[in-house]
Amino acid sequence: MPFKQEPMEEPHINLTPLVDIVFNLLLFLMLATRFAADEDAEQKFDVQLATAASARPLTALPDEMVVNVAANGKLQLNGKPRTLPELEAELVKAKKNYADQTVLIRGEGQGPYQNVVDVLAVCDRAKINVVSLPVRLKSEAHR
Repeated sequence: MPFKQEPMEEPHINLTPLVDIVFNLLLFLMLATRFAADEDAEQKFDVQLATAASARPLTALPDEMVVNVAANGKLQLNGKPRTLPELEAELVKAKKNYADQTVLIRGEGQGPYQNVVDVLAVCDRAKINVVSLPVRLKSEAHR
């Protein structure tokens, strides 16, 4: 008994999605190139800019505030003696002037850690977010 055989279907590749993707990529690259060219439009003109001998930025970034904590609990802010309430007032004022104010807390190595924690608490109350606690490597300390 002979079996009925149907003709084999030839495999084919549908190119429509490929053409769509290539068209979209081409369109995207053309638009991106056009926008990049617009950004340089102000530099197309040959202009000699004015010079100034003592030009400074309008707002200078503040230096980080350095708090030294001695072993006996005495505090210094940028070399000037301060109490905890005075330190907090200074930090609040600095935070008000510059939102990203940084504080460097240098605690005495052999002093009680509580003194450093008190300064960290003051920084937290003043909403100072960037606080550094520097240390020396042991190999540097023995020199």
